[in-house]
Amino acid sequence: MKREKANYLIQSVSHALDILESFTKTEDELGVTALSKRLGLHKNNVFRLLATLEHRGYIEQNRTTENYRLGPKTLQLGSIFIEQRECRRQARPVLEELMAGTGETAVVAVLRANKVIYMDSVESNRTVRAVSRIGAMLPAHCTAVGKVQLSFLPSGEIERLYPDRELSLKTTLTLQTREALMNALAAIREKGYAIENEECDLEVKSVAAPVRDFSKNVIAAVGIVAPANRLSEEHLEKNGFIAQVQAAAMALSEKLGYFPGAVKK
Repeated sequence: MKREKANYLIQSVSHALDILESFTKTEDELGVTALSKRLGLHKNNVFRLLATLEHRGYIEQNRTTENYRLGPKTLQLGSIFIEQRECRRQARPVLEELMAGTGETAVVAVLRANKVIYMDSVESNRTVRAVSRIGAMLPAHCTAVGKVQLSFLPSGEIERLYPDRELSLKTTLTLQTREALMNALAAIREKGYAIENEECDLEVKSVAAPVRDFSKNVIAAVGIVAPANRLSEEHLEKNGFIAQVQAAAMALSEKLGYFPGAVKK
């Protein structure tokens, strides 16, 4: 398989990665000449690759030495990788407990731009249940796990993610405009949890609460997904599902280093 894929390699991309991999703990800054000799590339080619990487934030230039070093984008990617791996690993027992307590499918998802990716779930053992969404990527504005994460973004970021006034519709109950979404997000932020009222799939509802890391930033969301009739307002109040979801989100947050206190909004 690796040999087959080797036939599809793009040389310029491979060279760009070679540059990124040239930086080490002992050599955190390198010049064009050093990179040219190390990689066996013409200086002009190295400079063009560095310019591209610098423009995208993966490389930055030390204006004093004129050498290059890794940029903040590499840290962001590394943090996302670690965060997702650790979040998913720590989430599994929390989801199992949440499913056992509510009897409904429990999920954990992360926000990426204006979509959510479902990293893991524990399905309900009931005959009629919401099916697993692991790996699914859905519009954030019509899911509880998406809306609760969007609610903690600055309003300017929401406008950037949703440049058009009209929102894409999944069902007749999906929020239709950016203004309606922003009003809903303000209420969610105040309450500390979100409800999806058949906005993504008809006859399916969900409840979600935010997951924070050690820096108090919201990095994911935990929730339950179930047939709409089992997550009615009456059922939510009677069974204490919202409190259980919030407790699960807090439990995962604490596993990721969050300590309750002054909440960052």
